[in-house]
Amino acid sequence: MTEDSRYEAVRSRDARFDGAFFFAVSTTGIYCRPSCPATTPRRRNVAFFPTAAAAQGSGFRACRRCRPDAVPGSAEWNARADVVGRAMRLISDGVVDREGVSGLAARLGYSARQVQRQLNAELGAGPVALARAQRAHTARILLQTTGLPVSEVAFAAGFASVRQFNDTLKEIYALTPSALRAARPGKAARYGPVAPHTTIGVLPLRLAHRGPYAVREIFDHLQRRAISGVEEVTGDPGARTYRRTLRLPNGPGVAEVDERLGEGWLECRLRLTALRDLTTASQRVRRLFDLDADPHAVAERLGADPVLARLVAERPGLRSPGTADPHELAVRAVLGQQVSVAVGRALGGALVAAHGEPLPEPSGALTHLFPRADDLAQASLAELGVPESRRTAVRTLSAALVDGTVTLDAGADRDEAERRLLDLHGIGPRTTGAIRMRALGDPDVLVFGDAAVLAGMRRAGAPTADLRGRARAWRPWRSYAMHHFWNVPSVSERTGTP
Repeated sequence: MTEDSRYEAVRSRDARFDGAFFFAVSTTGIYCRPSCPATTPRRRNVAFFPTAAAAQGSGFRACRRCRPDAVPGSAEWNARADVVGRAMRLISDGVVDREGVSGLAARLGYSARQVQRQLNAELGAGPVALARAQRAHTARILLQTTGLPVSEVAFAAGFASVRQFNDTLKEIYALTPSALRAARPGKAARYGPVAPHTTIGVLPLRLAHRGPYAVREIFDHLQRRAISGVEEVTGDPGARTYRRTLRLPNGPGVAEVDERLGEGWLECRLRLTALRDLTTASQRVRRLFDLDADPHAVAERLGADPVLARLVAERPGLRSPGTADPHELAVRAVLGQQVSVAVGRALGGALVAAHGEPLPEPSGALTHLFPRADDLAQASLAELGVPESRRTAVRTLSAALVDGTVTLDAGADRDEAERRLLDLHGIGPRTTGAIRMRALGDPDVLVFGDAAVLAGMRRAGAPTADLRGRARAWRPWRSYAMHHFWNVPSVSERTGTP
């Protein structure tokens, strides 16, 4: 986009660009999201920034009306495979807070100086500033949704000291922590988290998304695959709640997400052992539900194909689900090779029952964390009742995850990870494609030999000849094309026959 086109988006209060860029007003010293409902400033007083951290670094404070820190993340970071995109995914997962800039650089395979230079050149902010902006957002959520003492909020959000916490909030929000807590939004607020919760130990969040969101399809997808002990879906269609356990850096957690949509968000509740895992937990739930996607860009690209244009119109905002735990997803993909979804789900439940880590205290039907790769690398897995070749493949993958032969974290090099996976005995292209799409969040995966995709194409009336050539026009959103074809109903589903 040019600066003029960005200004037109601001003039029209276009929510499609929330999170894609931010604008700041020199006369007020405030930065906003493009859809901010305030009076549009004059063009000569407006500057544009690629990230909230860049706006903050230039001396602007966050708008109290539109709360620009609550926007969905940019879909660009999921689509990009370069060092900047990988770095942004790792920073959102909390790597800088846990491991510092040196840890981030080591994961990316670059020097800290190179990472700093590339992020500053492209985003106007380095890794420390980007992580600082994220900590400030976490602090605001804790202040406005919990009754925690301010000092506990400071350390839970990842700040090194209360003084650093106070100075940062004053700089970003122009409010003291106590004043920021007093300014919390009500239940009907357009943006940001809901009013304070009343259940001890539960953090309510509004997880923002942009554009339409096909919530029924993603809940159907998760319900069909929910593994006993680790996941459950309760309630009737239209009012379901998805619940799952989370393995987090500082202890286990439980996430709950409601199917009922808000005005641009999903309602989520987190139960955490350690509050400092809030940022990591919320980001992993966001990846699972593909909340940073840009459905407008997807629809524009796929809509150029006559068949996909109809499917996109039938299911606006269809998402490509990710995962809350890349290692878990990889093991499940290998375990479920060449079997139905139902059988794969049953095998996953048996694996959890035999090797999962029990929660300190069960939460409803949630009783375990998914097994660690360390625990599966040497296990016989005889209790699963699958062929030895399948058990060997699971052990081989687990050993590769443990020793670092295969890396599946948020910032992994996707091409390298795919090559390493294909080098492992017993793992084929279809399984590798599923891991790349869900575990690594790649929006541009198309498994050309997938029987379900080909069947969906035939049901939709799409030609299957020269699929590779036709699919080039769908890039970089081929994962969404796969989901559209998977969701084409069969004749019996369309007619309602049993």
